[in-house]
Amino acid sequence: MENELETYNSLFGLLGKHIAYSFSRGYFKEKFKALQLSDYHYTNFDIPTIEDFPKIIKQYPNLRGMNVTIPYKEDVIPFLDDVHKKAKKIGAVNTIKIRKDGSLKGYNTDCYGFKKSIKPYLKRHHKKALILGTGGASKAIAFVFEELNIEYKFVSRKPKNEQSISYQDLSEKIMKSHPVIVNCTPLGTFPKIEDCPDIPYKYVSKDFLLFDLIYNPSETTFLKLGRLQGAQIANGYKMLEFQAEKAWKIWNSH
Repeated sequence: MENELETYNSLFGLLGKHIAYSFSRGYFKEKFKALQLSDYHYTNFDIPTIEDFPKIIKQYPNLRGMNVTIPYKEDVIPFLDDVHKKAKKIGAVNTIKIRKDGSLKGYNTDCYGFKKSIKPYLKRHHKKALILGTGGASKAIAFVFEELNIEYKFVSRKPKNEQSISYQDLSEKIMKSHPVIVNCTPLGTFPKIEDCPDIPYKYVSKDFLLFDLIYNPSETTFLKLGRLQGAQIANGYKMLEFQAEKAWKIWNSH
């Protein structure tokens, strides 16, 4: 398999852990087919530790770009030669461009994808949001909310600062004053589709917007429970499409 990867003129890949099921690989496979780029290939680089990342770069001189997913969006930064100012501000990278001189530059296209996909759903009363989870993706979500002037709080099992609260703190008052809820945790991802973040769904109403970064299944338990309470719901599929297209543009820019 490894030797086969070296035969392609332009190799791309997804860096992550436990990523057998990945959006990116299927998406770019279809894209290359549609564009008749038979010498282009996209593969998964499923590594147990970020320390293995430099070996991939060394092994494949035909590698031109990478996407980065859980759990390496933050951990990959020290291995890069350069980081785009937006990604630096967010503190997470999900796209890497491998330049002609072999140097690596990190970008964040999650923020672009999220902003473009959530904007059509936002209503005037959506002034405050809860971000469930504190990983690399949640940082991009927070960055977008700052751009959109939406106040937010992180919700996690172990709150780190005054901008974070725990799941136990989600009172009726807090819930009702934060009608936008974004799930950035992996809870509910296939195959464990019955899992969901532990929030008091009984306080969710038709004024709410529940957005899940997960796209498989297309309606997670989190979204289903929101829908049953009358909320607007959206999954992460469009966001992934938008961020993938942005990554493709970055890889092909000079």
